[in-house]
Amino acid sequence: MIRPKALKPGARLAIVSPASAAKAELVEAGMERLRAMGYEPVLFPHALSRGPLYYAGTVAERVDDLHAAFADTSIDGIVCTRGGWGSAELLPYLDAALIKANPKVFVGYSDHTSLHIWMRKFAGLVTFHGPMVAADFSRGDGADVASWAAVVGASGGAWSVGAAEGLRVLKPGVAEGVFDGGCLSIFVEAVGTPYAPEVSEGILFLEDIGTKPYQWDRQLLHLRYAGQLDGVKGIVLGDMTQCVPAEDQELLERAILHALRDFAGPVGIGLRSGHVGAGNVTLTLGAQARLDLGGEPRLEFFRG
Repeated sequence: MIRPKALKPGARLAIVSPASAAKAELVEAGMERLRAMGYEPVLFPHALSRGPLYYAGTVAERVDDLHAAFADTSIDGIVCTRGGWGSAELLPYLDAALIKANPKVFVGYSDHTSLHIWMRKFAGLVTFHGPMVAADFSRGDGADVASWAAVVGASGGAWSVGAAEGLRVLKPGVAEGVFDGGCLSIFVEAVGTPYAPEVSEGILFLEDIGTKPYQWDRQLLHLRYAGQLDGVKGIVLGDMTQCVPAEDQELLERAILHALRDFAGPVGIGLRSGHVGAGNVTLTLGAQARLDLGGEPRLEFFRG
């Protein structure tokens, strides 16, 4: 796995929209927040485009922006504006050799799970599941700045998340391995395609929005039947407040435990990354990690 260089003060960040169209005012608000954090955001040509249907431009335009962001030697990192739908359309046209030769910080979540899976599978690139420009940085409390700084702005050592970032114990235990995952629905939809995830001997992270208890149950069962959980040592699930109301949280947890009743490893829940109301935590996909749910919940990432 190739880990891109950390973002230093003054780093230039390409702002791209690989999926759905973003609102210009939210993109500008997010860029202003990034400027206040010491970065130089660079809006790429089609980041504010509105193409057919709900897309941010045509497939060719979105691919061109992504390729240009990786190829531009003055760009240090790439941050998506928002998710929506559309990233999977780009996969057949992405240049693995170009991306592998120009490794850079790539940040996004939701629909961009497709890109995270592709970049790991075909380019061997470590990527980052974290806040986006219009979706999170545009709101004062949208991004967890501490984890962002620790993950993409540091160059060595280990870092961890735990109860302060929402992590709770559903099933105790300890596991180690490569950390991977993303949005549940996008992850599941990739199974059976040439762009299917390859999770083995690792820790799987899954989160989503608007996903009801029976849908979590159904999709986790699908992952089991597809063999996607065969090598998984531990599972971390995201913050569920964007999936069901408070009164349904207990039902959701029971549905998850039912779906994972034959899973031998530890299971955590509540980690605030991805579709969250506030404080979106940045996580490293492709990094070595250790999940300790034997007491105080702790997920530790190692750089190497």
